[in-house]
Amino acid sequence: MNNSSRFLPLMFLLFVGSGCAALIYEIVWFQVLQLVIGSSAVSLAVLLATFMGGMCAGSLLLTKIVSQARHPLDVYARLEGLIGVCGAVLVVLMPLVSRLYTAVDGGGQSSVLLRAVVCVLLLLPPTVLMGATLPAMSRYVQATPQGMSWLGFFYGGNIVGAVVGCVTAGFFLLPRMDLSTASLIAVAINLIVAALGFVLSKRTPYSSQLTDTESASLMPQVPRGIYVAIALSGLTALGAEVVWTRLLSLMFGATTYAFSIILGVFLSGLGIGSVVGSWLARDSKQPRVLFGWAQFLVALAGAWGAFMIARELPWWPLDERLAISPWFVFQVDLARTLFAVLPGALLWGASFPLALAAASESINANTDSDTGRIVGRVYAANTLGAILGSLVTGLVLIPWIGTKGAQQVFIVVSMVSGIVVMLPLLRTLRRPAIAATAGVLSVLALVCASQVSAVPVGLIAWGRSLPWQGPPNALYWGEGMNASIAVTEEAGGYRSFHVSGKVEASTEPQDMRLQRLLGHISALMHDNPKDVLVVGFGAGVTAGAISIHPTVNRMVICEMEPLIPKIVSTYFNEANHGVAESRKVSIAYDDARHYVLTTREKFDVITSDPIHPWVKGAATLYTREYFEHVKAHLNPGGVVTQWVPLYESTPDVVRSELATFFSVFPNGTVWRNDNSNGSGYDVVLVGRLDDKPIDVDALQARIDQPEYQAVKASLAEVGYASVFDVLRTYSGRSSELAPWLDGAEINRDRNLRLQYLAGLGYNDFLGTPIRNEILSYRTFPADLFKGSPASIAQLNTLVMGQ
Repeated sequence: MNNSSRFLPLMFLLFVGSGCAALIYEIVWFQVLQLVIGSSAVSLAVLLATFMGGMCAGSLLLTKIVSQARHPLDVYARLEGLIGVCGAVLVVLMPLVSRLYTAVDGGGQSSVLLRAVVCVLLLLPPTVLMGATLPAMSRYVQATPQGMSWLGFFYGGNIVGAVVGCVTAGFFLLPRMDLSTASLIAVAINLIVAALGFVLSKRTPYSSQLTDTESASLMPQVPRGIYVAIALSGLTALGAEVVWTRLLSLMFGATTYAFSIILGVFLSGLGIGSVVGSWLARDSKQPRVLFGWAQFLVALAGAWGAFMIARELPWWPLDERLAISPWFVFQVDLARTLFAVLPGALLWGASFPLALAAASESINANTDSDTGRIVGRVYAANTLGAILGSLVTGLVLIPWIGTKGAQQVFIVVSMVSGIVVMLPLLRTLRRPAIAATAGVLSVLALVCASQVSAVPVGLIAWGRSLPWQGPPNALYWGEGMNASIAVTEEAGGYRSFHVSGKVEASTEPQDMRLQRLLGHISALMHDNPKDVLVVGFGAGVTAGAISIHPTVNRMVICEMEPLIPKIVSTYFNEANHGVAESRKVSIAYDDARHYVLTTREKFDVITSDPIHPWVKGAATLYTREYFEHVKAHLNPGGVVTQWVPLYESTPDVVRSELATFFSVFPNGTVWRNDNSNGSGYDVVLVGRLDDKPIDVDALQARIDQPEYQAVKASLAEVGYASVFDVLRTYSGRSSELAPWLDGAEINRDRNLRLQYLAGLGYNDFLGTPIRNEILSYRTFPADLFKGSPASIAQLNTLVMGQ
């Protein structure tokens, strides 16, 4: 090959642009497809396996399909152009396939297979092209350690671009633009890279002295240990990223911004490490030795990350509520991520170019070999390991042995990877220093693995509040496939249920009042509720309240994490009436949105108590399209209710939630639940398919019936002695709040704007001011209620006298 090294820096820049576009695509495509196939651990596993599997296939297929005689830059440019075409086509195709999927999927065992078909259909073409770009470009460099070092630089440039794409998408594009616009920006980047690649291909010399047959016959035998080690490196890298992302998101608050910070730091480490590894490999006479040492050091870096996350970072004395802007909090989160994640990411990044250089040791005498084949195989091995690491970690290791055990496995596997690389050298007696050092590092890695600490229970319970909350009195804690959960008991005997670092439900007065209000008002607003869907199990109190209504025959509860109904519910049996064991109840272990999109059933009542909207992914249960799907699954006269928190929120966030709900249920109403001290806490939104007035006397007569005594007692336990006490919580309706909601962001599937708005305000506690703003528009709606004059007069006094 006749190469001009002066063009190699320009190729580096092309890879920067390619990586930027790829990460924008990845974020957008994952977000769009999660709206369709759900965000359960199984759905995400299918999604990730398809994405990375396509890249693996592309890295292997390129050299089998494309002749070595083709100019590498011309091939690379065509690949980038085709990726851009795929990106543009998917903007149109994804919504169409989404509608087809929801029409065909009926749940059951075949659902997982259908999700895989959707992912393969949409993601395989562009990801195969993405995986082929590095092997394509690698044909331009010689198969020597020096040439391979340039490929390491290209790989590093690709990751640098990925960091830019990650940060740009997470902090600028998606908070301000919709998903289609973000995709088209990535398409534009691809087309620019393709155009520059074509121009560069005309200016750079290239010739291959070998036919494809000759190249294949001269393909050197790269030691299998190199492939095994780089595969294990990919396994530990993606596995550790899964674990560390899960644990750090507990600490930071699981906002979309937190995930962008964690991913950005991890990718930055990979990029910097790749550049450093390429520089080391360039002049090294023993790149295999350097590759082996990197694997041993990865084991120690994994132990360092585990130590920092479990023992140090959670206890930093930080009160994020004091920050005057969320951007100050992001800086602290960035610093904590750098402490824990960067060392390991640097070494994983350095491993790839060192593996390439080690593979090239066997081909120094044969510089005309097809470099693309070698690079493709090394890249494929690394990607296969990454796929296995991400899938096994999330679906097997964490549910089985927890994050502590998973990190111990990664430390040991990294040590084994180092031994595999060094084994040919260790077999000879002429390298005693290497053998002794490897032995010491292996023992040190095993000692470090034995010292890994479990995640503090307080981090699962309190998350970012741990420094000032202190260790909780934990009755139970566990790490499930989808979430980490805990049950605690505090002074006064109050129990709390925690999910991923925040209280999701409790037996404290304000929470019990909300959960019972949400359940009972859902049933009471319907004349004869028989079939009910409950979104989110929580502590089971809301579902339990509905279950004791005598007309209810069947209830479906959607819950992603199996540990919650099976274990957590038992700690709240007294409060939830043992609802998990009720014969009326069936539990669907699925993402609630996916269940609503694909079920063929209809319900009289659908009530939703999702996690806070600032939690990444939760905004999908607050979109206009989701509410439209909910509305389509209501029987005539149906009722839908939705919980909306006022705390850990801002006026703009609440306005967005209400405006979005009312855009689907224009006769919607607001019912408030104040804290025990009278401050604003949260509200319940009610939407009904009919406009019939609420008959106050009929409701009171209903709960006075003997068969409703359990309902009446359940209401009285939380301070609702009569129907009047329930209805007095009325706080407004859509028509009254129209001036306040004017200009509010409508949360749509195509933008999920709510998660970005909410992610900036989760440290704010403005429940009372928000509540007061809502109440300032309230009047007594004479057309909403009916009953005897005395009853209406009494209710008027109760509603407006507060």
